[in-house]
Amino acid sequence: MAGITGISNSISSLTNNYTTKSTQTENDITKFQKMLEQSQNKTPSINKSTISSSAINSTDKLNGDYNSGFTNTFTSESDKTAKPTGFAANNSNGINTNKTIDKTSKLYEKSMELENYLVKMMLSSMRSSLSGKDMFGNEQSYAQGTYEDMLYDEMSTNLTKQANFGLADQIYLELV
Repeated sequence: MAGITGISNSISSLTNNYTTKSTQTENDITKFQKMLEQSQNKTPSINKSTISSSAINSTDKLNGDYNSGFTNTFTSESDKTAKPTGFAANNSNGINTNKTIDKTSKLYEKSMELENYLVKMMLSSMRSSLSGKDMFGNEQSYAQGTYEDMLYDEMSTNLTKQANFGLADQIYLELV
């Protein structure tokens, strides 16, 4: 009789555990469905005023982005009436010499981002010509590849800021 009672107690505890886990699973599914509805804008979104200001990024970058970007690159008064440089100054046979560029504007910032993308493509094609091995003949690890990607992204950003290719100037002049 003690054996039957023990088995019945075990079955009872298993049933209770199953019921508890089933309820937890239903709660998790409900929470997930609510999150999906919020992401699809079926329910009102979260009010940004209730979120702490450190969680909201005022720039176009994502929180946690590692590269420096182009925000506040040009801030002086002379940058508001700059002359075209590089490609933009040489390309137009004197047509763009009378025009000025507002390097403090959002449009110029976006033009620099486009130039940065083109420079990044150039650097990545140059990088693809490398063998992918270190000086001892070892293959590079996944982590090394990731950090090299970050390095090349930052290099392209610095090249765009300092090399005066003039692509951003030309893009800006075409859009204005």
